[in-house]
Amino acid sequence: MRYTLAFVAVFACMNVHAAAWQPADGHQQLPIWPGVIPDAKPATGPESELTLRDDKLVAGRPWQEVDNVTRPTMTVYSPTVNNTGAAVIVFPGGGYRSLAIDLEGTEVCDWLTSIGVTCVLLKYRVPGSGPHWDPVRNVRVIPKVHTALQDAQRTLGLVRQHAAGWGIDPHKVGVLGFSAGGHLVAAISTHAKRIYRPVDKADEESCRPDFAVALYPGHMSVNYRADLSRLNPTIHVSSQTPPTFLLHAQDDLVDTVEFSLLYYAALKQADIPVEMHLYAQGGHAFGLRPSKFPITQWPALVETWLGTIGMIPGK
Repeated sequence: MRYTLAFVAVFACMNVHAAAWQPADGHQQLPIWPGVIPDAKPATGPESELTLRDDKLVAGRPWQEVDNVTRPTMTVYSPTVNNTGAAVIVFPGGGYRSLAIDLEGTEVCDWLTSIGVTCVLLKYRVPGSGPHWDPVRNVRVIPKVHTALQDAQRTLGLVRQHAAGWGIDPHKVGVLGFSAGGHLVAAISTHAKRIYRPVDKADEESCRPDFAVALYPGHMSVNYRADLSRLNPTIHVSSQTPPTFLLHAQDDLVDTVEFSLLYYAALKQADIPVEMHLYAQGGHAFGLRPSKFPITQWPALVETWLGTIGMIPGK
């Protein structure tokens, strides 16, 4: 195994990519669209192309990046003991360009299942499936259709449709996302209606999450970093927005801490239960890998919060 990993790492450095991402043995990717995918775009490369990123280590370890997702899937990870009935759909980050599929995906599912929560990992469409930064033109690009939000809304309906068979309480289904995935958390939390034409019974289920966790969310201001005084107008906080947990580091140089502050203020003004934790250090894209910074202890904070809002048994 050591030599296999070294082999993959060497080829990743040579810009040669591995095969398409697949979950670990015992887990199956399920397509979320039964037929034609709404607002589908042509592929920009090999489907679900996987790259081992050892050029930007996190907690001293490489991470896996998935690109070119045109056929979104979900993978269900069920707890083996002490099933609480709660479920969380996880949105990995990656700037709406790619997906940090292990760092902000499978590793999160390992933690959630260990506390009795079903994890549903969404491999949503990228690139260009949501607001993203174009480094060449130095501008934020807003796509005509937020296709990642379509995928998220569809997945939420599917989870509720299959709740009984998957050991899930349909009234305890939340979302959790990082960076661009954190923006997707806010988007699905504030869009009461689907942004695609219903296709089957799953789309008759509510697409509102019961709770939401946004970790260092991006694109939350009206004009990215040019104007940090106003919330992005596409985020419509209302009385129907679910209880929310926010986490951010002040020294985050990618998604500035003001993004969470703006969302917190809007949630508070709408009288939505919100818990926010800000830390001086931690940077960006740390996932849940522990480091010397206290911010990486956030999973314990979320677990306690889930107990306080009645989603899992309190400690």
